[in-house]
Amino acid sequence: MALHKISDFDPDYRSSFDDRDMKGYSVYSENDEKIGSVSDILVDEEGRFRYFIVDLGFWIFGKKVLLPMGRSRIDYNADRIYVTGLTREQAENLPEYNEHDSVDYDYEERVRGVYRTPNYGTASTMGTMGTMGSTAAAPVEREATLDATAPLDATAPLDPSRSNTGYTAAAASYNRDTYKYDDHDSDLYNLNEQNHQSLKLYEERLIANKRRVKTGEVTIGKHVEIETERVAVPVEKERVVIERVTPTDAGRPVAPGEVDFREGEVARMEVYEETPEIRKEAFVREEVKVKKVVDHQTVNAEETIRREELDVNTGNLPVDENRDRI
Repeated sequence: MALHKISDFDPDYRSSFDDRDMKGYSVYSENDEKIGSVSDILVDEEGRFRYFIVDLGFWIFGKKVLLPMGRSRIDYNADRIYVTGLTREQAENLPEYNEHDSVDYDYEERVRGVYRTPNYGTASTMGTMGTMGSTAAAPVEREATLDATAPLDATAPLDPSRSNTGYTAAAASYNRDTYKYDDHDSDLYNLNEQNHQSLKLYEERLIANKRRVKTGEVTIGKHVEIETERVAVPVEKERVVIERVTPTDAGRPVAPGEVDFREGEVARMEVYEETPEIRKEAFVREEVKVKKVVDHQTVNAEETIRREELDVNTGNLPVDENRDRI
């Protein structure tokens, strides 16, 4: 199965690990001795983690080797990777990784041969291994099979009761066409559950939001009120006044030709008076404008929230705790 550098397989791989990048992580031995750093990661065609490419600059200057995932313990808090079951002698006997060479089945068998045998490099073991050519040296099988699946996030569990080097010599039960990482070397390619456990601590937080609700309704209209209003109107009224007076020449005789007796002679005079004339007219008294304004205020609310805290029972054993609080 072809292997790819993780950035070639998925350029956005960091998003799958909360923007973490294990490239550059320091690599330490089980004795807490720094032996190098991670320069890259190899994944298979399905995206499963298979190897760390480790620069052994602190052990062997300028040499890069492949570290199977199952032989690592990742400490995300310290940006470290601890190697399990690897000695300096094994590191010296590991085939050097070259960026320009392809990682094929024969090369991987050479790598696996070193990790499968804890005493690799001694005279007896080296004699058994022989020379790696087109056909790899006969691999050794585990004492028992382990059903394991390793997803892309490299968190698949491994039976903690199984030793990292729990193999016995046996004839090869596979070849380049039938070899499967998870069936034949699951101890090398699955992360050890005992060394990789995570406990998530949860905490509640208040999320403040607003929603618009109807609190009431204001109705504005108009109605007609009737009332009696009095108004004073000055008017003029004519009347006839009759005055009788004695002329100054009363008693003077009148000549016969001046006398004109007329029967039924009448004097007429028109009499007028004013009467109030009342009418109504409508006019604009005032104008009412209706609008809404928003008043701003702060409302304080409270609620009970829960938070999980970590209880550590070390049993008087030294424990390093690295905290990265959000």
